[in-house]
Amino acid sequence: MKAMILAAGRGERLRPLTDNLPKPMVPVLGKPLIVYHIEKLAALGIVDIVINHAWLGHKLVEALGDGSAFGVQIRYSAEESALETGGGIKRALPLLCESEKGESDEPFLVINGDVFIDTLPPITQLAADTLAHLWLVPNPEQHPNGDFALSSNRVQELGETKFTFSGIGIYRPSLFNQTPQGAFALGPLLRAQMAQGRVSGALFEGLWCDVGTIARLQGLELRLQSNT
Repeated sequence: MKAMILAAGRGERLRPLTDNLPKPMVPVLGKPLIVYHIEKLAALGIVDIVINHAWLGHKLVEALGDGSAFGVQIRYSAEESALETGGGIKRALPLLCESEKGESDEPFLVINGDVFIDTLPPITQLAADTLAHLWLVPNPEQHPNGDFALSSNRVQELGETKFTFSGIGIYRPSLFNQTPQGAFALGPLLRAQMAQGRVSGALFEGLWCDVGTIARLQGLELRLQSNT
């Protein structure tokens, strides 16, 4: 399985750190956020990684190179301006769908570059009728109402108990077949497939943090230090 790390966001709420760094390069206990992801992917044997970038993207390329230092192969999907999650994945599909036999519809893993996790979830094979699999987390303080509900391992837009989308998912390339070129959000695309019962999901059991503000970054570092 190939993986994509989303790294094109500007990171306005992490300024001034992101004035001179792309958001996924912000360090947590001295190590860039994105390097934690790369190391975890490599440990699972997922070594073909695509990273999209826009704001200060050259610094990502300079820091990570071709990935050989981490035992992986990194390729980059450059965006002149951020294409949002859906558009960013669509732009990267030629890299994610390559195979020795030509274009493939093999599912791929996507991880937001601005979240911290202590472990990757067990990688799930998609059922034949499923276009996406999402991992959800208990609602954090900054997002108390959640995003989606779970029912019999299917993700639904409506439900009595909602959870927050972790930013970690597996997608089939064909999910993006009828989507436009350019910028578009992933949420509406997923909701349309949820209505047809084609999105599975599970709760993520590990440590998860959306490192979206300076305060959350500082809180994460304190938590990690207390666990060592």
